[in-house]
Amino acid sequence: MLPTATPARTRAAVRELVRPRRGLAVAGFATMIAATGVGLLVQPLLGRIVDIVADHRPPGDITLPVVLLVLVALAQGAATALGLSLVSRLGETVLARLRERFVEKALRLPLEQVEKAGAGDLTARVTRDVSVVGEAVREALPELARSVLAIALTLAAMAALDWRFFLAALIAVPVQASTARWYVRNAVPLYARQRIVTGSQQQQLLDTIAGAGTVRAFRLEEEHTGRVTRRSSAAVELTLRGVRLVLDFYNRLHIAEYAGLAAVLVTGFLLVRGGSVSIGTATAAALYFHSLFTPVNAALVLLDDAQSATAALARLVGVADQPSPEPEKQAHQSRPRTAEAGGTVTVTGIHHAYEPGRPVLHGVDLTLRAGERVALVGPSGAGKTTLAKLIAGVHRPTAGSVRVTTNGAGESGDGVPVALVTQETHVFAGPLADDLRLARADATDDELRTALTAVDALDWAEALPEGLDTVVGEGGHRLTSAQVQQLALARLVLADPPVAVLDEATAEAGSTGARLLEQAADRAVDGRTALVVAHRLTQAATADRIVVMDGGRIVESGTHDELCAAAGIYASLWEAWSGTRTTADETPTHHRPDTTTVKDH
Repeated sequence: MLPTATPARTRAAVRELVRPRRGLAVAGFATMIAATGVGLLVQPLLGRIVDIVADHRPPGDITLPVVLLVLVALAQGAATALGLSLVSRLGETVLARLRERFVEKALRLPLEQVEKAGAGDLTARVTRDVSVVGEAVREALPELARSVLAIALTLAAMAALDWRFFLAALIAVPVQASTARWYVRNAVPLYARQRIVTGSQQQQLLDTIAGAGTVRAFRLEEEHTGRVTRRSSAAVELTLRGVRLVLDFYNRLHIAEYAGLAAVLVTGFLLVRGGSVSIGTATAAALYFHSLFTPVNAALVLLDDAQSATAALARLVGVADQPSPEPEKQAHQSRPRTAEAGGTVTVTGIHHAYEPGRPVLHGVDLTLRAGERVALVGPSGAGKTTLAKLIAGVHRPTAGSVRVTTNGAGESGDGVPVALVTQETHVFAGPLADDLRLARADATDDELRTALTAVDALDWAEALPEGLDTVVGEGGHRLTSAQVQQLALARLVLADPPVAVLDEATAEAGSTGARLLEQAADRAVDGRTALVVAHRLTQAATADRIVVMDGGRIVESGTHDELCAAAGIYASLWEAWSGTRTTADETPTHHRPDTTTVKDH
């Protein structure tokens, strides 16, 4: 899972977010105090009316208290509205900044870390956790602030009437305090576990749905259904435990309310009988305590939302606190293309395992010379994708090193840009031109057209309803699989990296578009150092060199003719593959035994 902040760090993060808006916070809470203070005049005014009736005074004496009650209601309503508005503005501003920090850091998380955690964990944080914190800010925070102020000022008002009323009211406090401690002690770990289980459940759903084709192909429906059921059952069980916890919480609060009100009423009876206070004062005290039911219950009930929001907030802060990559690793550096563009990649003694004790690569040594195009082939599970991702910097090797040397730039373990293009390409919602400029923000329209021309995509791009301004992606113009891959290759041309890694980047094209997409890929990597995980062996046959992997090791290396003459693994693959071809340019992919399409991990 992605990191979760500690409680201390979460509180510190909130203080950091609120600090620049101290003025707004002070104004909001000051207005709330004023509104609550004005509202406390209601009970004494009602007590005054009771005394007037009890003393059999003229009806006209009630006029003034009634008018004052109306004025108090108007003043309290106006002040409360203003105070809640200021507090809500504070909460929304802080939440917006937290969301910005979270998204900023989430987009810069190392791909290896995201892959290990799984998309479900990150998705749950950016959707469910943000929603929980947002609801707490919009509803719970203002209500909690008002409730706490009402409790404190009401108890002070009871003490002002008579200190013995204050002591009577405190009888409820031990029960309420113990209830709050009991609830927090049980709720904090419960909600934390609930967040983790929910993320795990979402990850399983994403894995099952995304891999539905593979699941059906290998008859794994029952196994995946069982996994979804188990993780969903775990989430439901924790939810029901939370419901039972809340019900017990309410039961304990009712005991505190009854005990406290009974104590205040008995105290009032004794004081009135002894002549210490009037009936109106005792009435005001009882009304004060009764008015505490709502804010006390609200404050304690809001602990439920607070604990849930705190757990969600800790998960957001855990990501937002992640260190940013070094600036030089983030910026795209324009560099002049030379006659010997590209970089030299040196892989030395690479070992890698996704899980301890289950190695995928074993002592791999490989050198890609500047400007050389190397095809990587081999049976499924040979380690091709793993090696490609290690060279691209997605993963870090368990042992060994990957070094890239560019023209005059020296050596770097992971700072030199190496672009990775896979068959899993995303089209972002928005104009096609903006989608292309994700690779280089300052690219001109002419440069966009040049990049599209390089991958044979300009004709269909300009034929779109609004040309390069056509909205694509979610809710926009639908692109074919081949067009999506051409778009990814055009981004590669615009990014202009010294080294390109293509991991089955042409796999999504059908038989009719295979050659077109392969030619586009060839032009996209022209002049660069390129490692191509070949989906079709025609890509391997035209490469400068072919590297064959099997069992996590490099077993053959050479040109197409050399390897065919050697009669080894590659020769067998080529014979099996080429034997099903009908023409030099058409491949019936549904007949040939494709041994390179399943990802290694």
